[in-house]
Amino acid sequence: MEIHGIPIDDNFAEAFDMLATRIVITAAEPAWALRAGEAMTGFATSVIGCGVEAGIERELNPSETPDGRPGVSVLVFSINQETLQKQLEKRVGQCVLTCPSTSVFAGLESNRPIPLGSRVRYFGDGKQISKKIGSERYWRIPVMDGEFVCQDSVYATKAVGGGNFLVLADSIHAALHACDAAVQAIRQVPGCIAPFPGGVARSGSKVGSKYKSLRASTNDAFCPTLQDFGFSEIPDRASACLELVIDGLTPDAIAQAMRVGILAACEVGRELGVRKITGGNYGGKLGRHHFYLHKLLSGD
Repeated sequence: MEIHGIPIDDNFAEAFDMLATRIVITAAEPAWALRAGEAMTGFATSVIGCGVEAGIERELNPSETPDGRPGVSVLVFSINQETLQKQLEKRVGQCVLTCPSTSVFAGLESNRPIPLGSRVRYFGDGKQISKKIGSERYWRIPVMDGEFVCQDSVYATKAVGGGNFLVLADSIHAALHACDAAVQAIRQVPGCIAPFPGGVARSGSKVGSKYKSLRASTNDAFCPTLQDFGFSEIPDRASACLELVIDGLTPDAIAQAMRVGILAACEVGRELGVRKITGGNYGGKLGRHHFYLHKLLSGD
């Protein structure tokens, strides 16, 4: 299979089960909601070292938020609910409560509540108050610009992490521009994020390492400087490889994001010098979700 003259490998991307939550951050002005979302999703590229993978899903109009103010929806992924809860509490407490004019609400519903407002309320030093609206409780915590409103609990749901594809190109500039186009397309797909900086990872990894203390190490088969060692997956003339990793609330969201991302990369990639698109997998040993590139691109 080729798209715009760029070969697409007949293989699959391998992804695994995760838990996720969506929270809605609102603020007096759109810029402050965005700043709070950016702050709380910092250092959240990989569960290997960060505990969670997180990103801003999209910006929200006032008509889409619980309190009628501009906002952002944020997705946070982890491997278990305990870690998800701890990271969410820390990140909201340190990065959203501290941000002027913000409030926090649950962005999805499920039968897996995660305490949030009930934990950060203690910052109010006994002067916090709660109000129940319907079946949901909200906390009002006094702060210097008024009140920080935070929903008592948010909710976790089953999710998928690690959908991916790799862009191999003649130069780093070609790979960067093709990946930029892919990320812009991926960001239009609801229910998913690309958690690495700018949505792109230079440090694709393989499972395990020669060093016992490391769970993952550099994906040497796709490192251009190792082409002469006899195990390279880098095609002739290619000198750069970048990976786009996608987490989603559903397998369908990841499949759609991979599809539009690959198409966007290929649309601009031929003129730039993109040589190949492939998928990252570990022979099916890491996760049960397999996204076959030819199948998702052909719509089968």
